[in-house]
Amino acid sequence: MGFRSYATRRILNTVIVLIVTLTLQFFIFRVMPGNPIMHFVNPNLPLEARQALLQMWGLDRPLHEQFLTYLYNLFSGRLGISFISQRYVSDEILERLPNTILLMGSSTILSVAIGIGLGVSAGSHRGAKRDVATVTVGLLTQGLPVFFLGLLLLLTFAYYLPVATGGLINFPVAGTISRPPPADLLSYILDMLWHLTLPMSTLVVIGFGGYALVVRNLMIDVLTQDYILMAKAKGLEPRSIVYRHGLRSVLPPLTTMVGLTLSGIVGGAVITETIFSWHGIGRYLYEAILQSDYPVMQGAFFLLSLVTILANLAVDLMYGMLDPRIRY
Repeated sequence: MGFRSYATRRILNTVIVLIVTLTLQFFIFRVMPGNPIMHFVNPNLPLEARQALLQMWGLDRPLHEQFLTYLYNLFSGRLGISFISQRYVSDEILERLPNTILLMGSSTILSVAIGIGLGVSAGSHRGAKRDVATVTVGLLTQGLPVFFLGLLLLLTFAYYLPVATGGLINFPVAGTISRPPPADLLSYILDMLWHLTLPMSTLVVIGFGGYALVVRNLMIDVLTQDYILMAKAKGLEPRSIVYRHGLRSVLPPLTTMVGLTLSGIVGGAVITETIFSWHGIGRYLYEAILQSDYPVMQGAFFLLSLVTILANLAVDLMYGMLDPRIRY
């Protein structure tokens, strides 16, 4: 089987998974407890008025008609109108998406960088104190729940030692993403980075241990290969052997790991953004769940699902190019 056939099969499988995911998310949200009308309508309103609101939002229609409307909104790019804010969901997502990318991107880069550094150092000094310390710290941090560490950091640094706070920025309005005046751009950036410290630190502490342990184990295996022994016999410098020969062989499986852990990173974003009041997609989804805002839940979950599914597809295609054996 050639790469083209392999890629076609993987893409078709991805499309099927995406269709199943979109269908399930529509029905799951509607069987959840909660009535969206009760969140933004005075319960003392007459029954006729509430029925009119249900009719206006299409919630009185059969499920199959609501499903067709959901698909239309999805593929039109607008993702529907929020029950609460009465704005297009796509507009609100685009406002919050850069903040989630900033949080997820910075935490992922730091987690991978720290994990690779510690893993290479531990794997190239097997049995040394640094190896034992890396394994111990990696196992401890990897097993910590995101919500526990986030609340612990928030309690320590925002309550007992008030050196950092939650939210996105302090000005012009806390928790908003209003565009600052040009004269205050530097202060705006520094303020946002300051508020980014705690949520980013939470994700980094949770994430770097897994990368460190994987890289350590891979390095231990690679450094026992014949070509490494040949490099040592030729008298190459140990640093060159570790980084130019050993680390290069570790990078492909590490890249796969980064892609496959995106789903966990996204899940951590929902919890972390909620704890630290970060104005991103994760908190947006959490608020929508509390308010039974179906269009927002569907739009945000669609985006998170799409990221996870496409990441898995990219990993599959990359491996198909790097290793012809898995095409069969």
